[in-house]
Amino acid sequence: MPQGLFGGSKIFVGVVHLPPLPGSPRWEGDMAKILSQATTEATKLIDGGVDGIIIENFGDAPFRIGLVEPETVATMTLVVHTLRQLTDLPIGINMLRNDAHSALAIATATNSAFIRVNVHYGVMAADEGIVEGQAFDTLRTRRLLGSDVKILADILVKHAVPIGPSDLGLVAKETINRGLADGLIVSGPATGMETDAADVKKVRQATPDDLLLIGSGANPGNADKLLKYADGAIVGTWLKEEGIINRPIDPDRVRQMSLAIKHCS
Repeated sequence: MPQGLFGGSKIFVGVVHLPPLPGSPRWEGDMAKILSQATTEATKLIDGGVDGIIIENFGDAPFRIGLVEPETVATMTLVVHTLRQLTDLPIGINMLRNDAHSALAIATATNSAFIRVNVHYGVMAADEGIVEGQAFDTLRTRRLLGSDVKILADILVKHAVPIGPSDLGLVAKETINRGLADGLIVSGPATGMETDAADVKKVRQATPDDLLLIGSGANPGNADKLLKYADGAIVGTWLKEEGIINRPIDPDRVRQMSLAIKHCS
């Protein structure tokens, strides 16, 4: 496990889903609303007991593969900087869809801890088209920036199917050994859908010494089962009011999830 990235024996990372940002088709023109919503949601996560926060440009769908618009990068940087003033918890960034370069630059500039890369190593066919891993470029950029931001890579990411090898254990090994990721994320087929415990076990057996997080579908009812093999979970959908993705975070659900994960420790 990357040393010093998270505290605690089992990790609870909460997600801040941002509304549409400048540069996206549904941007509404209200920057103050974006900052206010992000601050409110992050505060609920912090107060509820998360071990870390990941910020996503979730509202920017439909997503462009690769580099996002400069105005989107600028806004995300402002949001992350604002939330960094709220907490010393590790903060991560996921720039959809698969813009590891921008995520890494933002994380480095804001002194954030990690990025999530949906396709770091390999090739996937996604809703948006063919998504190719850019491990070489991402690692080279990190070195040029003199950054120690950690790279957490999805394995056969949700909302996509593999082009090429589909053995989960093999892909996990190659993502660590050849893609040089700092940690792995395994998820279900789509946002909010439960991750198969058999998949988690397979990845754990293939990479027994590396950080492994659940990337979708974790809830208090399945935490014991999933965290038997994983080091923690990234939770977004279940934390929302009634578990509905486009609703605000429910503070009671954050506390419930925190207790469930700590119980697995």
